[in-house]
Order: sequence, then structure tokens, then C-alpha cells
Amino acid sequence: MTFARSAHTSRRAGSAVAMLGLGLMLGACNHTGQRDLDATGAVPVDYRQRHPIAIQEADQTVHVFVGNGRGGLTGPQRADIAALGQSWLREGTGRITIDTPVQTPNARAAADSLREIRSLLGAMGVPAHAVVVRDYRPSDPRLFAAIRVNYPRITASVGPCGLWPDDLGPSINNPGYFENRPSYNHGCATQRNLAAMVDNPSDLVQPRPETPAYTARRTASFEKYRKGNSTATVYTESESAKISNTGK
Repeated sequence: MTFARSAHTSRRAGSAVAMLGLGLMLGACNHTGQRDLDATGAVPVDYRQRHPIAIQEADQTVHVFVGNGRGGLTGPQRADIAALGQSWLREGTGRITIDTPVQTPNARAAADSLREIRSLLGAMGVPAHAVVVRDYRPSDPRLFAAIRVNYPRITASVGPCGLWPDDLGPSINNPGYFENRPSYNHGCATQRNLAAMVDNPSDLVQPRPETPAYTARRTASFEKYRKGNSTATVYTESESAKISNTGK
């Protein structure tokens, strides 16, 4: 009798230990799921925080393709170099670097083009000490060796876009679907386009100061106001160009 009671007690103790172990396992699973849910909830919902516009320094590059038998620049290439010189005076943050190919079939023609590039940059107001010339040889002979003219400037950038870490539909891997949250990639293209279109990246951080008022126009308006006349601009009938009068 004593032996049977001891066996029954042992079975009850074993069941209790098994239940305790099962409870610990379920608690561990629940803890892991809660931790993942917190990590998912920490992702910003606002696309401007999820895909911020970064202000950084990057190279502005112009490629000048030079053939094997002709040196110098074409008309469009002169316009590209002239525009680069003007842009450098306005936004450049470092020296202009010209990478010229050497030991290539077009190396001699590239040397002639290099002299014209430096002359054009000087004519645009770029000082000679702000231009650095470097020689390079393409690692792959199949690649066409072009002259690379570049300089560093402040740019705005976003990305990379096209990342889809979660499912778009209802899934156990996408708990935000049931909370009507936007997808992770939502808004990235809009931010990227805005960063590419902005003329001055500092406009994204702070407003520009006001420019001085047009003194001549302000004086004329004040003089009309002093005399009691209307300060509005009067347009003649020929300047109105009303569509309703077209074809009469």
C-alpha cells in the first residue's frame, strides 16, 4: 500500500514538472513574439522619417568622349565644360579633377582635348590652381577611355529604394497590415525625386534670406499712394490677350 501511494505521488510530481516545463516553453515563445512585435512597431510610419533626405558631399562628373583620330572638343562638349565651370563657381566645394586616359588608342587625341578643356575652364573664371590633372588607364581594354571631369559639391540623396522587408498582404510576417500601416517602400520615390529636383540642398534645412526690395518700383507705388491713385499695374488691351477676343 505504501509502495502504491509513493508511485502515485511520483506520477503527480512528474506531471507537475511537465506542466511547468510546458509553461516555460510557451512563455518563451510569447516573449519572443512580443519582442519581434516591438521591433516592428519601432519602424517609423511617416515616410519622411523612414526615408530621410541626407545632405552629403558627392561628385559632379562630366564625361568627354574622345575618338582615336580627332583631338579637341565638339560644340556640345564645349557647352558641357562651360556649364561645369559655371556650376563649380556657384556650388563647388573642392578642386576640379580631370582624369585623362594614357597608353590607350585615343591617348594623343585626349591630350589635345585636355588643353582645350583647361582653356575653357580658365575662360569661365576657374583659377589654374583649382584644376588637377590625373592619368589613368582603363582596367578593361574593351572599355572606351573617356576624359572624366568632376568636382565635389553638396547634394541631397535618398535611398536605396525598392526594399520590401515585409509582405504586402496579410501574413504572420506583416503584423502592420492589420493596423493599416503603409508599406516600407512607400514614399521613397517621392523623397528621391524631391532630393534630385532641389536646386540648393540647404533649402531643405533652412529658408533663404529675403532679397532687397526693388527700390524703383517701391518708390513709384508710394508716390501713387501719396497722390491717392491706384497702385495696381494697368495693362493695355493689347497685352491682355483674352481668348474670348481671338478670331473676332
